[in-house]
Amino acid sequence: MAENKQPTVEWNDKDMRTTYVNATNVVAGREEVMMILGVNQAWQMNQEKVNVAISDRIVMNPYTAKRLAIMLSATVRAYENKYGKIDLGLTAPVASPAPTAPATAKATGKSAK
Repeated sequence: MAENKQPTVEWNDKDMRTTYVNATNVVAGREEVMMILGVNQAWQMNQEKVNVAISDRIVMNPYTAKRLAIMLSATVRAYENKYGKIDLGLTAPVASPAPTAPATAKATGKSAK
């Protein structure tokens, strides 16, 4: 019986480019996840409007996105263990609220509010 041997990965950086980003957004559909990357050049926290110059959009399948999330999580955890906790200044978790079921109408025929 043949072994399940992992292939050796050779990274070719001949066409690689480096992009600095300090602003991100992630959008997902059923078959792909998009990371929108850009630069926010505003440094004041209480600005009324913030402009982000979008430089890149990375599109990947959900499997690659999950592997990336695991690698990023491990990298941030190692960073914080070495240098201390990163305080983002957020008062609530960044997670999206759970979807709620629509209210059902009562038997009187009135719509739910």
